[in-house]
Amino acid sequence: MDREKLEPVKDIDPKKIRSKELIKQYRNSGGFTSSLIAQADEIMKEIKEKGEKTHFFLSFPACITSTGTRGVIKELIKTGEINTVITTCGMLDHDLARTWKEYYKGSFKISDKELQKMKIHRLGNIFIPQECYGPVIEKNLQPILKEINEEYRELSTNTLVREIGKRIKDKDSILHWIAKKEVNTYIPGITDGAVGTQIWTYQQDKEFNVNLWKDQDELADIVFEEKDTSALMIGGGISKHHVIWWNQFKNGLDRAVYITTAPEWDGSLSGARLKEAISWNKLKSEAEHVTIPGEATAILPILTANFLKKK
Repeated sequence: MDREKLEPVKDIDPKKIRSKELIKQYRNSGGFTSSLIAQADEIMKEIKEKGEKTHFFLSFPACITSTGTRGVIKELIKTGEINTVITTCGMLDHDLARTWKEYYKGSFKISDKELQKMKIHRLGNIFIPQECYGPVIEKNLQPILKEINEEYRELSTNTLVREIGKRIKDKDSILHWIAKKEVNTYIPGITDGAVGTQIWTYQQDKEFNVNLWKDQDELADIVFEEKDTSALMIGGGISKHHVIWWNQFKNGLDRAVYITTAPEWDGSLSGARLKEAISWNKLKSEAEHVTIPGEATAILPILTANFLKKK
């Protein structure tokens, strides 16, 4: 494999996808996953029609930020219709790294031993040269943390993410638009990634504390005050669970769409279908909801394209 011939990852622009007719045909096709996408489209339409009358949660894992689906997430944030994002530290890692360096299209099949010798990390079929990840994040993030520390000694992950985003001028960046649209963003696993490690390194000899209890206070204020909440949850794990966990304190989400590749029979939270959340009071029993079994980089662009076009 010739490293010089690798092609960079390009973000998807969902505004250029003509999905309306496709989803209409999905709705009438009696297909398996296709009919679930059509059902999800109806729920997304209801969320859009609710507008400011519902608090819209979006959760997603880090991995899709390394792909062109980053552009889809960015466009969702840009609409201003997302109120709260819950995600992982790796989203910060990949969004920042791709702001400063390129990621490349790769392959599932190539030898990881060969990639190690070539100093390339593999994330599925995305190739990330080592210099495009840890070193570039360290070089560029440490000065940003120093700037933020001039104003804050203690802050929530929500404030931290917005402050980092304010300093990112790249309009392809999710963080840039989170800051611009003032979207609440919580990273419950903030230590689990390159950005978390850089924060840990920075605060060794500085008065700088990321206080997760401040996140809990802010999330409590949201769910105790909001009468109607909606969610689009992509993938499972801590991001999905944080959304449904907090919504139990208002007797559950009012509507939700969930996309997952995980099987239900393993007992994991990622595999758990939304209907299971009803038994925990995390989703209202009368709520419109759908779980789509499938891979988000294929499903989300279609669903988002129609959401962006709906009035």
